[in-house]
Amino acid sequence: MVVKKLKIGKKSLKTLCCKLGKKNLVVIKGEKGYVMCGYLNMKAANTFGDVAVKITGVASIDDALNARAYSVARAARSLGIRRNQPIKDVLAIIV
Repeated sequence: MVVKKLKIGKKSLKTLCCKLGKKNLVVIKGEKGYVMCGYLNMKAANTFGDVAVKITGVASIDDALNARAYSVARAARSLGIRRNQPIKDVLAIIV
C-alpha cells in the first residue's frame, strides 16, 4: 500500500494506491471530496451525500491524474464537477 501527499497550490491531497486481488485500488482524497477508481461504489457515495468522482481504467496515481471523470455523484455536480472533466480540474475543486 502506498500513501502519499499530492500538492495542489498551497494545499495538499492524500493519495492511496493499494493492490487488491488482480487490480489496484486508487483514491485521491481532498478536503471537500474524493476521486475513486472502479473498485468503489457510486451508489453508496450518493447515499452518503459524498462529493465523489469515479474514474476507470487506472492502475496508479499517475494514471488517475491523467484520467477524466467517468461518473459524478450528485453532491459533486452541485460543486460544478461534470462527467468527462479532467481529474486535474476536479482536484482543484475538491482540494
